[in-house]
Amino acid sequence: MNEVRFGRKQKTVITVISKIAERQALPASCLVVIYGQDLGRRFLLDRPEVTVGRAASCEILLDQDSVSRQHAVIRSSLREVTVKDLGSTNGSYVNDELVQERALRDGDLVKIGRTIFKYLSGTNIEASYHEEIYRLTTVDGLTQTFNRRYLYEQLARELSRSTRYSRPLSLVLFDIDEFGKLNHDYGHLAGDSVLAQMAGLVRKNIRREDVLARLNGDEFDGDVFAFLLPETDGPHARQFAEKVRRIIETHTFTFEGTPLKTSISMGISAGSGGAELPPPDVFMKVATDNVAVSKRLGRNRVAG
Repeated sequence: MNEVRFGRKQKTVITVISKIAERQALPASCLVVIYGQDLGRRFLLDRPEVTVGRAASCEILLDQDSVSRQHAVIRSSLREVTVKDLGSTNGSYVNDELVQERALRDGDLVKIGRTIFKYLSGTNIEASYHEEIYRLTTVDGLTQTFNRRYLYEQLARELSRSTRYSRPLSLVLFDIDEFGKLNHDYGHLAGDSVLAQMAGLVRKNIRREDVLARLNGDEFDGDVFAFLLPETDGPHARQFAEKVRRIIETHTFTFEGTPLKTSISMGISAGSGGAELPPPDVFMKVATDNVAVSKRLGRNRVAG
């Protein structure tokens, strides 16, 4: 027996449900410039693809000779954020490693051309961004060492402390020998790589209380690194400097598979704990002048 239903005919309504993945917001993330032009600028990764390059059509425009027109793309999905090189001439780097494609983790450093970005992700992206901006006031983006401002602040504090408690203090500066020639022969990307590698190498040989900083300014001919050594007198500072000099002299740096050798010229400013020490600018000038003495005597040596 067939069942007959009386009443108004029902019409089936088909509802098209869009993919949830397409409707949900992309993960909160951004790139912050920590080295290069527009220091501190933030680029929100709020779309599925963000291109980086020299072309005017790129969302992140880097007007540099070392950057290709379409250099890389940052892709965002619900699962991950990735950077992919687009066949660029000079390559894309994540944490100083050449990559074709790589998923990014919070805090990763992305280098394209001579610009370094820090990748920030998380639920509180605003807090992370402001924390990073504060960090930029004390840390050099390329080498991840302290910067000039921080060193001068610490030098003033340590000089006052040394005078008050009659304790020794030393400052060691070093300049890379013929660094301009290295940049000319191999390019600025190679020079940047050597600076970053050198900072990592010497950082392993300092104490927790020591301060390693990168300085650059009008009074310096190129890039200069500094060691601030509390509780260290002149003879021990010289012993430390000679150790670092030998490490650099014997180390082989590499850039894209090319071995690079270099050396450093070092200058020392030291004060014993028995006398009042000079103000920061004078103390710094002694070390700077001694770097010049090292270079004048033939480079790859320690003076002071």
